[in-house]
Amino acid sequence: PGPATTSGTTTANRPAPSTTPSTTPSTTPSTTPSTTPSTTPSTTPSTTRPPASTGGFTATVNPVTAADLGPSWHAGCPVGPQSLRRLDLTFVGFDGADHTGRLVVSAAVVPTVTEVFRLLHAAHFPIRSMLTIDHFGASDEASLAADNTAAFNCRLAVNPGGPPHWSTHAYGEAIDVNPIENPYVESNGVIDPMAGAAYLDRSNRRPGMAVTGSTLTTAFAAAGWGWGGRWASPDYQHFSRTGG
Repeated sequence: PGPATTSGTTTANRPAPSTTPSTTPSTTPSTTPSTTPSTTPSTTPSTTRPPASTGGFTATVNPVTAADLGPSWHAGCPVGPQSLRRLDLTFVGFDGADHTGRLVVSAAVVPTVTEVFRLLHAAHFPIRSMLTIDHFGASDEASLAADNTAAFNCRLAVNPGGPPHWSTHAYGEAIDVNPIENPYVESNGVIDPMAGAAYLDRSNRRPGMAVTGSTLTTAFAAAGWGWGGRWASPDYQHFSRTGG
């Protein structure tokens, strides 16, 4: 496969992905976890990237292995690789061109996610970057700082001061879209990613943003997915099957 493409240049002050993105800007889990997550990955991350887009929306589905998932999965995670799928999807970048991105999601949500991104592509909704989290060493912070749209990552939920529990990302049932344009304002006031501070004024609507009635929120709502932008501590980038 050829190299993955992203669509702009990020100005976030954290590690950026190996591709070059276009302009400065991005209720509970379905089962109860029964194990404590390990912090040591059991495999080496895959560096395989999706092929370049050839025009028009396409979506291809493939199984994944532990080796494919790299440090984003380890023994003790709530789902195994056999329950996940890799989706190669066409998206429109901030440069207006088609690009091919890659998400890892639960096999159960593949049809839904495909339809959501088909709608986003048809509406020319811009996405900065779409690489699987293993390209960032499974670091959520690095992926967010790079304005990267990603799904599966076996990790705990960000819940300052609250009890630990699995994130819906650990089930492959959540997607963070354009995190700089759509930051998470944590309950302790931390803005994640920090570059998202420029987008806290949600009334100032700019490309790539998730706001009420926008293409992005409407597409996920039509699929029955919840949006973190409605939470008391809004997570504007976050969409999930369970709403959590």
